[in-house]
Amino acid sequence: MSTQLPQPVAARPTGRSRLSFTTFAALAGILLGSLGTTLPASAQGEVRATHGDWQMRCDTPPGSTGEQCALIQNVTAADRENVGLSVIVLKTADKQARILRVLAPLGVLLPSGLGLRVDNADIGRAGFVRCLPNGCIAEVILEDDLLTKLKAGTNATFIIFQTPEEGIGIPISLSGFSAGFDALP
Repeated sequence: MSTQLPQPVAARPTGRSRLSFTTFAALAGILLGSLGTTLPASAQGEVRATHGDWQMRCDTPPGSTGEQCALIQNVTAADRENVGLSVIVLKTADKQARILRVLAPLGVLLPSGLGLRVDNADIGRAGFVRCLPNGCIAEVILEDDLLTKLKAGTNATFIIFQTPEEGIGIPISLSGFSAGFDALP
């Protein structure tokens, strides 16, 4: 049985980053975005560059001697102010893996996972790995095939489900993604 994925709703950038960085216990040296935390700008990581619709933010995680950078975009569904996503792309501190991490709002239906389309081509679904007080995280290793699709694409649509029947497609601009990813240290 095939599930029809929803069409994307309009989205708009949130205008300010609401991310803070801490060490992610399962993957030493990797950043973990916490949506909704209001911290001073210095605690959110420094914006090093802007690539199209993406920001490169860098911070030194607690206990680390080196700085960690991530490519980040935050959007909110235009028709639902309480439905937003933070998309984070980073390379692990040991440079052995590339991670795509999405922070979705609380209330998502966890068993349905997070759907992804790039330019209307269905890529698949990723499971949620954990929930925090301010959102649930889905993450995947960014394999070459997916990275190539993201770099060549115009838009990515992340699909979250609030009920089994109600999927919400939130578009993310890929403008600047390729240059931003290539600039990640």
